[in-house]
Amino acid sequence: MALQTTADVTVLINSENSSSERRVTPAWTISQLKSKLLPITGIPPSSQELTLRLPHAPQPIDIASNDEDTTQLSNFPLQPYAEIHVVDTRPASARLNLTDTSEVEKWEMPEEQYQKRSDSVLAWKQRNQLGRFDPEKDWKDVQDLEHRWNEVNSKGIEVGKRCRVGGEGGRRGTVRFVGVVPEIPNGGLWVGFESDEPTGKNDGSVAGKSYFSCKPKHGSFVRPERVEVGDFPEVDDLEDLEEM
Repeated sequence: MALQTTADVTVLINSENSSSERRVTPAWTISQLKSKLLPITGIPPSSQELTLRLPHAPQPIDIASNDEDTTQLSNFPLQPYAEIHVVDTRPASARLNLTDTSEVEKWEMPEEQYQKRSDSVLAWKQRNQLGRFDPEKDWKDVQDLEHRWNEVNSKGIEVGKRCRVGGEGGRRGTVRFVGVVPEIPNGGLWVGFESDEPTGKNDGSVAGKSYFSCKPKHGSFVRPERVEVGDFPEVDDLEDLEEM
């Protein structure tokens, strides 16, 4: 049987730990393809199970044959940017774990050595008197806190009031806390609010300290400038359905 010389086809190669675009030659045999997939996926050819997934095909197509050494890829409906999915048939205990980095030894520069470097972020902050190296930092922090308290008072932000965060179409909820939260980096004044929907980040706690109580993923802490208090009732999605 003569080998076909059809032009290369760009396909997507996906496996559990890899995803990339590759060009394949329809004249390759299944065995040749599997050999070329080894350095891409890390899966030995004998443990590869291949399927071809086309955009409009109802089911994946197995790329397999009783004689994979002679069966060419041209026998399958390859299309540009179709997906070839590679499954590792080895038991989990026999596979390389390429996602768990907990056992990977990480090198860290000793603190003393880092402080002596002249090309570090720390050295740059020291030279430019930024952050904690600013001689006026304490005064600026006091001024910033005073400014934010004035903003809170002018906007009428108080515990118990309904609010909206993020402007038109933003999240709605209720103000539950106004004050300083030392556990949040950069300090300053924060507004804790309980959102109507589970779009928050916590339950009113930060680093184990509780500032208010609400359901998980309903609590958030935001800057006062993002908060608008007013008549913002809870959105009823079913109301919109009744009007259709």
